[in-house]
Amino acid sequence: MTDSTNIIDLRSDTVTRPGLAMRRAIAEASVGDDVFGDDPGVNALEARVADMFGKEAALFVPSGTMGNLIAITAVTKPGDAVILDRECHILNYEAASAAAIAGVQTCAVDGDRGVITAEMIEPHIRERSLHTPATRVIAMENTHNRAGGRIFPFEEMQRVRDLAVHHGVHVHLDGARLANAHVETGVSFADYGACCDTLSMCFSKGLGAPVGSIVVSTRETIERGRGIRKRLGGGMRQAGILAAAAAYALDHHIERLSEDHKNARRLGEFVEKADGLSLAYAVETNIVVIEVDPGMFTPDEVLERLAQNGVRAVPFGRNLVRMVTHLDVSADDIERVGEILPGLQHRASS
Repeated sequence: MTDSTNIIDLRSDTVTRPGLAMRRAIAEASVGDDVFGDDPGVNALEARVADMFGKEAALFVPSGTMGNLIAITAVTKPGDAVILDRECHILNYEAASAAAIAGVQTCAVDGDRGVITAEMIEPHIRERSLHTPATRVIAMENTHNRAGGRIFPFEEMQRVRDLAVHHGVHVHLDGARLANAHVETGVSFADYGACCDTLSMCFSKGLGAPVGSIVVSTRETIERGRGIRKRLGGGMRQAGILAAAAAYALDHHIERLSEDHKNARRLGEFVEKADGLSLAYAVETNIVVIEVDPGMFTPDEVLERLAQNGVRAVPFGRNLVRMVTHLDVSADDIERVGEILPGLQHRASS
């Protein structure tokens, strides 16, 4: 039986636990009532992140899913349409909230491994008519989860923005892991912010906070978003204890994301050397998607054998397994995984 204290958890970068310094920041946080607008920690965090992205205002929310939903709902009406990539998080992992709650129709474009270009998007932009919904939002995802942590090229983001401006359409950026893209590319948060009207970013993924995401936009859109957050049950009270963790993450956990990327690339090298396993995509940030040779394994068999060796991962589609590096996974942990991977086929044939 595997010692639970010795597990290498690569299921997601959401599994991180706050360290002592972050816990101290949480314990020492000044708090008020955020629904009344007087929690000093939340107010400071919102002002800081809005300024960081060059936007007028921001809204602290419990989750990335809620952040994306608030952003879309705030700039659409029921019956409008949102153009997005077929493999994006909004369409695949958010319980159809855009349709069920915002009442919008999604127009899925087959992107190039998560990237929908201006040329791909333009034919799908529609004006409202007797027969068609009006396109109100184009949504991009950076980095792209199902595309293996792919970075959306900044120049293409600018072209999408220009297209949207030309057609009078809003741009939303699902930037749950945007800090990973920022660290890897050197593109500033302000420059990313200039490519969109609304943007969401998670504190609880690679940045290592226990809870929370944020939405940035104009002051008017954020005020609408505040009402939507309340309607969704996302109005929090003494949320400064959560904002303190997010602020600590901004201070201490952004630049260190390069370590996660280095560890992911090293993990990718081990995958490529293991019989029956290969990289489904080139490793760009902290997500490693592994293709399993169906002649040798099923993904469930790979996951079971990894678990027997104290390594956790997740299934990620047909013949695919995902591993994600994060601040609770060290370089030594990756070396240990590298020692385990070659033995998976040996276990299968024994």
